Amino acid sequence: MKPNVVLISLDTLRADVAYSGKFGSIERLRKTGTAFLNTVSSVPLTPPSHATIFTGLQPPEHGIRHLLREKLDPGVRTLAELLKDAGYATGAVVSCPGMNSWYALGRGFDFYDDEIPPLADGRNALEVVDVKLRGTALKRAPIVTERALRWVRESAPEPFFLFAHYFDAHWPYEAPERFCTTAKNAYEAEVAFADHYAGRLLDGLDELTENFRNTIVILLSDHGEDLAGWYPNDHAGSQGHPEEEGHGCLLFDATQLVPLIMSFPQRIDRGREIHTQVRLADVMPTILDLLELPLPPVSGQSLLPIIDNRDHSHRPAYFETFFREELAQKNPEFADLKPLRGVRIENKYKIVWEEGSDSVQVYDLTADPCERAPLEILRRQKDH
Repeated sequence: MKPNVVLISLDTLRADVAYSGKFGSIERLRKTGTAFLNTVSSVPLTPPSHATIFTGLQPPEHGIRHLLREKLDPGVRTLAELLKDAGYATGAVVSCPGMNSWYALGRGFDFYDDEIPPLADGRNALEVVDVKLRGTALKRAPIVTERALRWVRESAPEPFFLFAHYFDAHWPYEAPERFCTTAKNAYEAEVAFADHYAGRLLDGLDELTENFRNTIVILLSDHGEDLAGWYPNDHAGSQGHPEEEGHGCLLFDATQLVPLIMSFPQRIDRGREIHTQVRLADVMPTILDLLELPLPPVSGQSLLPIIDNRDHSHRPAYFETFFREELAQKNPEFADLKPLRGVRIENKYKIVWEEGSDSVQVYDLTADPCERAPLEILRRQKDH
């Protein structure tokens, strides 16, 4: 029998917080699966990052590069489309404006629940560029879990592909319930809230499926969060970058390193940690490899060679943020902002350059893990 596939996205979750040992559902999956401790996001924004997760392609290839400008390239094949073609029932419950069907991220899903409430002033949150304000319009974790389980119970014959998206860790950090006594701030309390209900989802699936051991479970995040001084490697706000409001404008590890845990007892080691650098672009190829399904042309690579100890090489990780253009147009204070691109190499170096500029910053991540002192800032000499 074909394995079920469950993909859980805990939006806005930093890798260092995710792997702190405080969150029960994350720790449960770490014990039953393999955790990739150095997973790099392609974009510190929800729509383009999830597009990379769904397609195995980088933003220049799948077409979504800003917060609210582009839709997924119609010629690109998504994971849901490929699994549907392979005989899977496909369902998703998403919880924020950035996952709205407007972006075409729902392609291939038989069921795509993207309902969210309007903003407090009645506006459609999808049309708002302010990432913090958008974050106030969300479907809370208990509803995500309830609707996801309802779909599986009522409409999903096995095998099924379920995507469950939890947005609770996003600003404003006001968890309705407390589930972690060791959470050191409001952000971690929200992570614990989402983690708890993700666990309820796993418990419910265990009850509903005939053989939960025959289910591939992957938990990840699309990007992290810069808390402006709550953690040593923050750079936002008073830490030197007033343009950054949690995520979207910078490419430091606070937003670019995310959790990735894969559990499939029949194929993936239990309780293992892998330090090799990988990318979110590798998730979709890995799922298709586990299912022995054909892989379309993609940027990512299957992680099975790393899991099987056949490959120990780090994957060069590309990332970018073009959200800075949108912010520059909306806010005169940041009118000089230009897009950033970068690459992270072998868990040792990071190179970030500014689009349309001669500025290049190079970081030695071993000697400077908080990215405070770039090795050099290069500027080409212009002819006069």
